Amino acid sequence: MKKMLGEKILIPAFAIVVLIAGSSFVKSDFFEIAKQIEIFTTLFKELNMNYVDETNPAELMDTAIKNMLDDLDPYTKFLNEQDVETYRINNAGEYSGIGALVRSFKDRLLIVEPYKDYPADKAGLKAGDEIIKIGAINVSDFDNNASELLKGANNTAVEVTFKRQGETKVATITRAAVEVDAVPFYKMADDKTGYIVLSRFNAKASAQTKEALIDLKGKGAEKIILDLRDNPGGLLSEAINVTNLFVDKGELIVTTKSKVKKFNTEYKTRNKPLDMEIPLVVLVNGSSASASEIVSGGLQDLDRAVVMGARSFGKGLVQRPLKLTYGTQLKVTISRYYTPSGRCIQSLDYWNRDEDGNAVQKTAFKDFKTRNGRKVQDGGGVLPDIEVASAKANELTTALLNNNVIFDYATNYFYNHQVQDVSNFKFSDNDYKEFKTFVSKSDFSYETKTEKTLKAAMTDREEVIFNDAIENDFRTLLLDIEKSKIAALDDYQREIKSKLEDEIVKRYFYREGLYDYYLKNDDAILAATELLGNENKYWSILK
Repeated sequence: MKKMLGEKILIPAFAIVVLIAGSSFVKSDFFEIAKQIEIFTTLFKELNMNYVDETNPAELMDTAIKNMLDDLDPYTKFLNEQDVETYRINNAGEYSGIGALVRSFKDRLLIVEPYKDYPADKAGLKAGDEIIKIGAINVSDFDNNASELLKGANNTAVEVTFKRQGETKVATITRAAVEVDAVPFYKMADDKTGYIVLSRFNAKASAQTKEALIDLKGKGAEKIILDLRDNPGGLLSEAINVTNLFVDKGELIVTTKSKVKKFNTEYKTRNKPLDMEIPLVVLVNGSSASASEIVSGGLQDLDRAVVMGARSFGKGLVQRPLKLTYGTQLKVTISRYYTPSGRCIQSLDYWNRDEDGNAVQKTAFKDFKTRNGRKVQDGGGVLPDIEVASAKANELTTALLNNNVIFDYATNYFYNHQVQDVSNFKFSDNDYKEFKTFVSKSDFSYETKTEKTLKAAMTDREEVIFNDAIENDFRTLLLDIEKSKIAALDDYQREIKSKLEDEIVKRYFYREGLYDYYLKNDDAILAATELLGNENKYWSILK
């Protein structure tokens, strides 16, 4: 049995050597890789045969692989068979399940967003419901991601036990086919301006964007707002095709550069454009990444669109899935990509880390020129031509989101307020006061960069100069910072209030209602509509 285990390890090791043989490695690299594989193989076999307690070879290997890849970048990942299927679903845009966005915790699954008219919604599940049992299986007893238990063949039923506002309830959900639209919403923002939300770059992205654009033009749209905010990216080919809707055939959109020659590629548009003249504004924010940055950066470099919002995420790296043995894959960073002007917008340097092992944020930027000679820069995401203050992220708002404080408040709000019409919804100043009280009574806390630095200084203090008086000053400063964090709830009220409204509106009117709400209340959309209404200003920015 243990001999077979050794043989199973050698097979993928050999596959790795063969894979590398097709790259640009020199002979000395082959020897070093083969040497390290042999060391690891013998170590792994001896460890499992001789360790004092029973080992789990699969878990050990999983840990070894993940720790190895963590030293590279967060996008290079090992995909087991389950991960491969999830990756396929994300790109295809369809699967069979309950039709809800679910977040996995150690002892529960949280319904984050049920999709309108899909199985979870029809069964009565709401955002904020905590699933504690699926069929006869307790979520807390399930080692892997229990959300996989919710998937299954069409028309099969699954019983879930969940908690809602302190009560335990049971629901039976009949699974069905779920389509994940790349364009979940489009509509006329006013009588001449069309608005398109492109939320992901799956296989449907360009086709659905084209369909929306044609439909809006048929309804009288003479200008377009393309919303890429919170779009994490996806397929490179779809980013090229979406850009191609607005620029001519044969335009260079992306260049990829790698140490492996076959991955050095120029990507040009291949199709006849749909409309090369229609005025276009592209909206981005700090969660617009990868393919979103290819589209926004490309259209900006070609002076085809005005980019508005906040600086994008800054992911200038390209990944490709490489097949391994037993149905697994390695999603590996193969190259950096460059926009038409020649800039790479990668923000973090994962290969030159600081003393704590963290990736270094790029702070020195190089200047590049768009086709019309406008200055743009590399290294920090796509910087909008016009920034919208409320679109910018800040440390406090991010912490409130990441710690589910805004989400939990929205859940309580939903069960304590009646809202009948999205057009009449208003999150008042009194509501915000209630939110601040909610935060003060919660266990929410976050540590600023300044606090981390001060605490590190107190821990690693130099006794010669660090006396009691200085330490007291440090502690006083930390207390002042804590007080300022509470005051920051007022300083960032506009940004936090916007996130609260997003979450609350979805509870009553689903995502479609949220986009309708945006058309009349979102600062970036209103600013984009105003700009498009001023032709002289719009063209002056591009020229």
